[in-house]
Amino acid sequence: MGSMIELTAADGHKFSAYKAEPAGKPRGGLVVVMEIFGVNSHIRSVADGYAADGYLVIAPAMFDRVQRGYECGYTPPEIEVSRGLMQKASLDDAIKDVTAAVQALQGAGKTGIVGYCWGGTVAWKAAAEVAGLSCSSPHYGGGIPNNAALQAKCPVMFHWGEKDQGIPMDAVAKVKAAHPQWQHHIYPAGHGFNCDQRGSYDAASAKLARERTLEFLRKHIG
Repeated sequence: MGSMIELTAADGHKFSAYKAEPAGKPRGGLVVVMEIFGVNSHIRSVADGYAADGYLVIAPAMFDRVQRGYECGYTPPEIEVSRGLMQKASLDDAIKDVTAAVQALQGAGKTGIVGYCWGGTVAWKAAAEVAGLSCSSPHYGGGIPNNAALQAKCPVMFHWGEKDQGIPMDAVAKVKAAHPQWQHHIYPAGHGFNCDQRGSYDAASAKLARERTLEFLRKHIG
């Protein structure tokens, strides 16, 4: 079980974050970037899982700039509210908050980033713009195709769902063509397949994506 902490971005913004610690000395640090539903029970469980694998994990509350302390579930009304907050959130501000999280993990060793949904887009942008990252593993980031011109400064492992109605396969092909040097994994699943609280959850795809991500972290972080 982790705990909530407070971080401060370079522009002075103070925001909350969930911190999960490993049992022993950390293998390294890991930033886990939320979906549009806040640092809810699912994201906390993802953070706890990677902490159990040996990483010191911080999951920043990325919507604190627009609505402090927001977290919710996955009903249609909650999804609509979350989409509204996402539209108010700035990716540039998200990078400031990720940078603060990376800096808070400096004592743990090398640091990576994993992101899901909107957080997948943040993880991709962070790979290009945040200093101190050793790797990035974006999962079905809907904004990635529109930001395909970014150039990552660290190794990247992409995860896509071939049934994702929000990210068509031709958009994925565009990203693959722009960045053939990075890994691209496509799963027989839809958007949000990693989240076991959503109807789109695909257990086999989630398991395989996590195994691949963990191997990726072991290679680039420790």
